[in-house]
Amino acid sequence: MKQDGGPEMAQDRDTVRRELASRVAMLDGRARLARPPELAQAVEDIRLLAQRHGLHPTVTVAHVMAGALARGERGVVAWLPLLRDAVGAERQDRAAGEAFAAACSARLAI
Repeated sequence: MKQDGGPEMAQDRDTVRRELASRVAMLDGRARLARPPELAQAVEDIRLLAQRHGLHPTVTVAHVMAGALARGERGVVAWLPLLRDAVGAERQDRAAGEAFAAACSARLAI
């Protein structure tokens, strides 16, 4: 991956975002029936892939979801739209990640 933000980096990031979107869709399809450890692993895999490519909003939401799963919460399905939004967000910088962290905090407060 090129470090200067050139076309190769944008293409690679688009490929990664498509892969992440696919993983979120698969997670959505099995979330209601899967056991918490399986969900936790799927979310962690999403987080790690996003982290390797600097997709901060996705990393943030996946991190919060992993915490919810670790606490035994089964309502992870309700988080999937936010995770989907994070993957598809136009901005993927740290400031965007912070905005998604605020959205996660608001969701946790509900």
